[in-house]
Amino acid sequence: MSSSTKAFASQADLEEKQVSFTRLSDNAYAYTAEGDPNTGVVIGDDAVMVIDTQATPAMAQDVIRRIREVTDKPIRYVVLSHYHAVRVLGASAYQPEHVIASRDTRDLIVERGEQDKASEIGRFPRLFRNVESVPPGLTWPTITFEGRMSLWLGQLEVQILQLGRGHTKGDTVVWLPQQKILFSGDLVEFDATPYAGDAYFQDWPHTLDRIAALQPQALVPGRGAALTTPEAVHAGLAGTRAFVSDVWAQVQAGQAAGKDLNTVYRETYAALKPKYGHWVIFDHCMPFDVTRCLDEAAGIADPRIWTAERDRAMWAALEG
Repeated sequence: MSSSTKAFASQADLEEKQVSFTRLSDNAYAYTAEGDPNTGVVIGDDAVMVIDTQATPAMAQDVIRRIREVTDKPIRYVVLSHYHAVRVLGASAYQPEHVIASRDTRDLIVERGEQDKASEIGRFPRLFRNVESVPPGLTWPTITFEGRMSLWLGQLEVQILQLGRGHTKGDTVVWLPQQKILFSGDLVEFDATPYAGDAYFQDWPHTLDRIAALQPQALVPGRGAALTTPEAVHAGLAGTRAFVSDVWAQVQAGQAAGKDLNTVYRETYAALKPKYGHWVIFDHCMPFDVTRCLDEAAGIADPRIWTAERDRAMWAALEG
């Protein structure tokens, strides 16, 4: 592994991605872009819901343009699947009546929203183009819930569920029970590397089991193409579960053997590269993933806050 040439995080990723707007049903669409963060769209009888907003209001305008090609109903609701800046800072573009998030996600915004914002803007220059279009401050929910809530868009029931911790402690999925369509946020990725810098490695596979128990017929992952058959959904769940479990097994073994972070990182990277190295943002995610995983293996229950300074120091230590 030639570390000396590795640009920080995703700073070398400047190539524009091809956007797809995939119709899953009369009510559900997936806005995807070759491994960039996805946005979900639910069109009810009287209103539209957007799930995850894109990184900036300028980028959200492209989502709005696609929505307006299929409906003129008002965009009333934005759901935050979790708090990461790249998912939420475009919210103002939709001018929603309500922003919905789990109580745990709101708690994370309070605790680390500002640091996360600065951290992520440094990691993803392409995703934060027109960053000046982001209004000052953070994206605050107007409605929070614990466990589950239902929203009725006319006759269409939309369930907003916390099925367990994984990518973050606040992870929220959106489920259309009448159509068995699920929007997973970053709990599930497809041909894209799960970012686990704020994760709960031991909980994540169990949360995926709860998603599988719903038996989705289609699923919109956090990154990667929309999964439009039960077989594709199974593959997405299995791939995410395998990656999270493989990182945990490698790192836990290294921690038990008393190895330091640099050694555990090099060994874990080498072990996972053949199987997952072709996935989007593999090189970006691995230093963050292994650092958090080693903390969890060492008994640090909750993820430490990433700041722009901590990001750079960690990267220099592991990739410098």
